[in-house]
Amino acid sequence: MFKPQIKVPATYMRGGTSKGVFFKLTDLPKPAQVAGEARDNLLLRIIGSPDPYGKQTDGMGGATSSTSKTVILSKSEQPNHDVDYLFGQVAIDKPFIDWSGNCGNLTSAVGAFAITNGLVDKSKVPGNGVAVV
Repeated sequence: MFKPQIKVPATYMRGGTSKGVFFKLTDLPKPAQVAGEARDNLLLRIIGSPDPYGKQTDGMGGATSSTSKTVILSKSEQPNHDVDYLFGQVAIDKPFIDWSGNCGNLTSAVGAFAITNGLVDKSKVPGNGVAVV
């Protein structure tokens, strides 16, 4: 009758005045690892959109545009790049994710997420100091 629940590792992070749910691309189910309906449907469900009441009580969204965001990170295939970063602004009241923009606030949290999730080569991360991601 119902589809079984699945476990998807995620981290809820704050960057500046924004909050979002961060994912490693490889932690998403295979169909959601590529752009399309499966990815959007999964992330909409996680955030709690669409919600006709605008509260997102059934998800991780915070019922405002600054708290209804998602970030997907992966190791970069490009030379001299540590990670690839995909940002999605999730609509609250309709089933839509805008993948065309960026969030400067959440960008500030990308490095911390990437380091703690093993996406940055350990040789680039000092025991104490500054790491450039």
